[in-house]
Amino acid sequence: MDFDFSDDQQQLRDAVRKWVDKGYDFERRRKAVAAGGFDRAAYGELADLGLTGLAIAEADGGLGMGPIERMVVMEELGRGLVLEPLAQTLIAGTVLGAHAPADLKADWLPRIASGEALVVLAQQERRARYRLDVCDAQATPAGDQWTVTGTKSIVPAGDQADAFLVPAMAEGQIALFLVERQAAGVATQGYVTQDGSRAAEVRLLNAPARLVTRDGLAALELAVDTGIAAVCAEAVGVMEQTLAVTAEYLNTRKQFGVPIASFQALRHRVADMKMQLELARSMSYYASLKLGAPADERRRALARAKVQLGQSMRFVGQQAVQLHGGIGVTDEYIVSHYFKKLTQLEMGFGDTLHHLGEVSARMQDTAGVFA
Repeated sequence: MDFDFSDDQQQLRDAVRKWVDKGYDFERRRKAVAAGGFDRAAYGELADLGLTGLAIAEADGGLGMGPIERMVVMEELGRGLVLEPLAQTLIAGTVLGAHAPADLKADWLPRIASGEALVVLAQQERRARYRLDVCDAQATPAGDQWTVTGTKSIVPAGDQADAFLVPAMAEGQIALFLVERQAAGVATQGYVTQDGSRAAEVRLLNAPARLVTRDGLAALELAVDTGIAAVCAEAVGVMEQTLAVTAEYLNTRKQFGVPIASFQALRHRVADMKMQLELARSMSYYASLKLGAPADERRRALARAKVQLGQSMRFVGQQAVQLHGGIGVTDEYIVSHYFKKLTQLEMGFGDTLHHLGEVSARMQDTAGVFA
């Protein structure tokens, strides 16, 4: 079996890596954080590369690429600690393409693909923690339309997005709605998160909404699994760069007249970091390959992947800080930003402990990863 990337996939990786290296350096990222954690110009550059249309069918104005291409892109964006929420665009394109009615697709998918519109998932509620079947937001019919009332937390770029995908209870079951940020009854409160990106609290009070699907839980599960695969790939890119920076530091820093990379104990710790990176990489591949599987199989696979990625992220981030010493936690040095990014990614779409519970709950007679 051939596990190599195709020529097209490698060219896509090279194009994104070139943009990250030349167009999104650490100084640009620092300025974006200082300005609030979201740079619409940078998001526009991602759109110019065609990345906002990766998960959208060609008939709807996108590129119609699959999970592997998305994984390749997210790895490279992870290397550059890119703040702009492309993962949310992948989620919106996937969910709307799979569940939205034709008129809603026609209104939004071409705009998402071109980068004109940013649509993000607004599912997190305080009482729900990471459970998808717990939802306090309420949807009420209003003629041939709907209104939604509720509060959603930690919505990526919530005060900058053009619309939200919002799960809400409709006539006794979870449905999924699209709510425009500029609609009446929508209020947002933005803030910068731990890793420097932007999020917001979104409050909806009888906000006009368009129904995406009444089978909201299935759509929400697809959205979250798509997000988990993106987070896994992004984390691989972050860890890869974290390891490279740490190795470079060990080869440069001297003690007793020799580089500390020559100390056997430290070399063993770097080897352990490399092993965790490769474990994470293999499970990221597994997650992306399972996105097209039936829902039950997909949910099991993505939970397994998130457990391994969470363990690897924590280990690699903590070891990198330890091996750098005091400089590893200073704002001026980039490894501290890798560490914060890994910490936040570990909690995205459910932390390691949550997904360990998911793996346990979904365990069947055969507990192997590829069962």
